[in-house]
Amino acid sequence: MTTTLLAAETINPLAPHPVEIVVGLIAFLLLFWVLKRTVFPQFEKIYAERTDKIEGGLKRAEEAQEEANRLHQQYEEQLAGLRAEAARIRDEARAEGQQIKAELRAQAEEEAERIRQRGLDQLAAAREQTVRALRAEVGGLAVQLAERIVRVDLSDESRRAATVDSFLAELDGLDQRRETTPAAGGAN
Repeated sequence: MTTTLLAAETINPLAPHPVEIVVGLIAFLLLFWVLKRTVFPQFEKIYAERTDKIEGGLKRAEEAQEEANRLHQQYEEQLAGLRAEAARIRDEARAEGQQIKAELRAQAEEEAERIRQRGLDQLAAAREQTVRALRAEVGGLAVQLAERIVRVDLSDESRRAATVDSFLAELDGLDQRRETTPAAGGAN
């Protein structure tokens, strides 16, 4: 039975030997201490660096996003300002165009008035010249007629001028009477 007991003790593969437990525990503690002193700090350092990189990257990305948003806002404000400036310039250009148009219209009206006045002056001068020519012609005809009627020689210049002037005065009187007579007749 003792052999069976010994055999039963040695045969049980599930129950570890106490010396193996102690040696395994010492080896584990020694390995843990070595890892804790050398490897774990390196792991922690690398972990901290990676965490810092990730968090820093996120933070930098957020800052970059905020900067982009700020720049976008600035751009929008500048664009709005430029649009307002463009509208103001367009309005000024329209106003200036209207002013130039008004000035050109005024100049054209002044030029038209000058041309009209010059035409009136030319017309008055032509009328005056025509009246003088007609007076001279009428005067000559009147003198010829008077010579025939009176049978007097009106070759003397002073007599001729006096006769022509009196004839023309009579014609002007007749003309004025004609102008007043229709006006008086039209009033009735």
